[in-house]
Amino acid sequence: MNKIFIIDGEKFSDFKGFCKEFSNVVLSGKHEWNGNLDAFNDILYGGFGNIESGEEYTIIWRNSVKSKRDLGYEETIIKLNEILKNCHPTNKERVIQEIRDAKMNKGSTIFDWIEEIILDNEI
Repeated sequence: MNKIFIIDGEKFSDFKGFCKEFSNVVLSGKHEWNGNLDAFNDILYGGFGNIESGEEYTIIWRNSVKSKRDLGYEETIIKLNEILKNCHPTNKERVIQEIRDAKMNKGSTIFDWIEEIILDNEI
């Protein structure tokens, strides 16, 4: 049976809010996803929360246009600055360049990263 998870963009306005909404919907509030995108990918791959490994599921993202704005460049800059604090020294220059790009409204946003991970995990 194909599980359906509904994420509602009206329930959050920033990345932390998205993390909470995702945790409530996909992890049934039993666990809290902290915003690590590698962990997000792992959760969608299965074996965590309400998704079993190899299980078919559908994510419906209501009010995604609002989320695309809310998870745009401003939130991306915040997230990239967090990543910069903890990244390996060999990655610092790349992250700094991504921050520069985001400040000029160029490059991928958090919304784009999340969307790509969701699409990559489609069965």
